Amino acid sequence: MKVTDLGLSGVKLIEPIYFDDNRGYSAETYNDRTLREYGIITQFCVDYECCNVKSGTIRGIHFQNNPHPQTKLVRVLQGEILDFIVDLRQDSPTFKKWISQVISAENRKQIYLPSGYGHAYLTKKPNTVVLYKFDDYYDKDLVRAIRWNDPNIGISWEITDPTLSSSDAKAAFLVESDVNLTLGENS
Repeated sequence: MKVTDLGLSGVKLIEPIYFDDNRGYSAETYNDRTLREYGIITQFCVDYECCNVKSGTIRGIHFQNNPHPQTKLVRVLQGEILDFIVDLRQDSPTFKKWISQVISAENRKQIYLPSGYGHAYLTKKPNTVVLYKFDDYYDKDLVRAIRWNDPNIGISWEITDPTLSSSDAKAAFLVESDVNLTLGENS
């Protein structure tokens, strides 16, 4: 695997090695021992798969508050997304900064984001399937979202009229949010 820092503390781009031949391909898409060599020490406990029927769908900006923030490993099984990671650690020097990365079934890249970050994506193709690995369980009382078009974050979405869930459409702006994430989670 090739692992690259993406400019926000702990956020990594992971590129597994694929072996293609006349039958298709094979790849080791996750290996705890290899990732530990790159300083990624996370025990995942949940896989979650999400299908997005329409191109132009936005999901996020999602996160889970303390005491159970979640580290995520994100990959695309079918289609393509423009993936966004937002630093929501209030005491971080990069608070509110965001980065983006194209992840697709074709480019086979993965994003690792430690707890303390919000996650969102825009589907670039119909019927896009995204797979997440989480290091902590879903807690409905701690799940939060920040409004996708929050001007205090200023993500460049490349779209003005996305397909949204009702909860994402009415999510709080960051200044209204009770986000309680700090550097302590992943520093």
